[in-house]
Amino acid sequence: MSEIAPPNPEDAAAHAAKKAKIKAARDRMMATRTEEKGLVIVLTGPGKGKSSSAFGMVLRSLAHGFPCGVVQFIKGARYSGERDLLTERFGDLCRFHTMGEGFTWETRDLERDRAAAAAGWEKAKELIRDPRNRMVLLDEINIALRYDYLDVNEVVAFLAAEKPVTTHVVLTGRNAKPELIALADLVTEMTAVKHPFRAGIKAQAGVEF
Repeated sequence: MSEIAPPNPEDAAAHAAKKAKIKAARDRMMATRTEEKGLVIVLTGPGKGKSSSAFGMVLRSLAHGFPCGVVQFIKGARYSGERDLLTERFGDLCRFHTMGEGFTWETRDLERDRAAAAAGWEKAKELIRDPRNRMVLLDEINIALRYDYLDVNEVVAFLAAEKPVTTHVVLTGRNAKPELIALADLVTEMTAVKHPFRAGIKAQAGVEF
């Protein structure tokens, strides 16, 4: 059995000095970050995790006692754990609206999809205008925008002009429009590296829904 060599005092001192230098630089940077504002957050890209990340932020907000709103634009009556959790356990703080009727290949009705998206956008504007809501999640709105069920210019203009200063708005879905990305304060693109579906593994509770 090999013995573990005792730490070298010179190495430990060099490590401590390096970390102290990093901390000092970090502290200087943090001292300049004093502004607080409601963010426009876009989660997009072909990888999994966009809605999951967004719902994580909703739960964080609820943990602070902040009221939130959720509008789901595409997902329909299909079961989802997050919807049941938020409506059953946090219904007093989170208003949850499923406005879509399923993915476009399920409805196959253009006018119906447009009408559902328009209704979802009206509900979204109502929630965003309400200054009590600290965060509003527009789940899969990027899909509605991609297929031109909604006018991206109208969405961008509304967010720029009417979103309350302290309200965060999170917009998810693949293929976010360039106009929306230009407006956003935070944009994250999920990259697809590996997915079990390609190996024949079905969507599973707790991971996908």
